[in-house]
Amino acid sequence: MARIPYIKEAEHPELADMIASIRARRHGDLSPVARMLLHSPPLADGWMKLFTVIRYQTTFAPRLRELVIARVGVRNGARYEIEAHREHALAEGVTAAQLTALGNWRESGEFDATDRAILAYTDAITDDIKVNDEVFAVVRKMFTDRQMVELTGTIAAYSFVSRFLVAMQIEPGD
Repeated sequence: MARIPYIKEAEHPELADMIASIRARRHGDLSPVARMLLHSPPLADGWMKLFTVIRYQTTFAPRLRELVIARVGVRNGARYEIEAHREHALAEGVTAAQLTALGNWRESGEFDATDRAILAYTDAITDDIKVNDEVFAVVRKMFTDRQMVELTGTIAAYSFVSRFLVAMQIEPGD
């Protein structure tokens, strides 16, 4: 159960425009994360804008985006993040076997060389913050400058999300 109550739409008519904007960006959805963020409308607005860009305007493969999001969720113990993105990951081509294997991806045969490179990069950013030159060099060969910025920003942003989810105890089913 979340540490503070979620905003209830009916109790906050002053948020109607912001809620409509969030629903428009999120294809009608008002997630538990959004309902928590609405305690701070400016934060909710900035968050939604940033994640709309990450989800819909980046140029690297959506499958890779969902793979790194799932891995960040696993590394940070953010069950909500993992569950909230499961259907997105499957729709973008991540397999159920890959999702299951993410906890031990280094020992798994489920991932190709590109997957392994971005998973190593994801772990370095998530766990160590500082990425060693060898890990960076492998990923750098695979992506344009823009894609490197987008990939790095996606990993960092979802590390931010998972830390928020875990700290606020936002769980699947909320």
